[in-house]
Amino acid sequence: MDFSLRDRRVASGALLGAMLVLAGCQSGNNALEGAGRDTVRESELRAYCPSVQLREGTAYFSTYQGKAKDDPSKLVYQASISEVTRACTYGEGTVTMNVAVAGRIVPGPAGKAGTITMPIRIAVVQGSDVLYSKLHRYPVSVTDTAGATQFFFNDPAVTIPTPSQRNLVIFAGYDEGPYDTP
Repeated sequence: MDFSLRDRRVASGALLGAMLVLAGCQSGNNALEGAGRDTVRESELRAYCPSVQLREGTAYFSTYQGKAKDDPSKLVYQASISEVTRACTYGEGTVTMNVAVAGRIVPGPAGKAGTITMPIRIAVVQGSDVLYSKLHRYPVSVTDTAGATQFFFNDPAVTIPTPSQRNLVIFAGYDEGPYDTP
């Protein structure tokens, strides 16, 4: 297919126009701005936000009928965590993290519709020091006993002093308690 000189000029003009529009989106004040959004500064993009990890043995949680632990015919449900993430916001001398967990619940042979309470712990550690730890009782409504129920949990108020080193770890996972422990 041959392009005429006119077609090439139109295509070149369109490309040049797109480049000018994109160049106009750049800002000299090192901030990203979007319609209806707050300004995000370069320093915020480069700020330290610790990673979230699942501790060994905390990605799965099973509940059995009565005291029939490990009897597959008495399994009420099994829950799993598939994704963890976080977002950090810095204030005067503090960092606040919104830690999120996504997972699913699969009913077992003894499962039935209703509300299940998920024991989800969020903890922030620095070496051997625990800076934050909270065990949440998160209710999830299970209506389909033949399939999986997806859930999403977040703790938006994980606040600690601004770290002087980049050596924090956020842990998220199931914890059977007791609930009165840090």
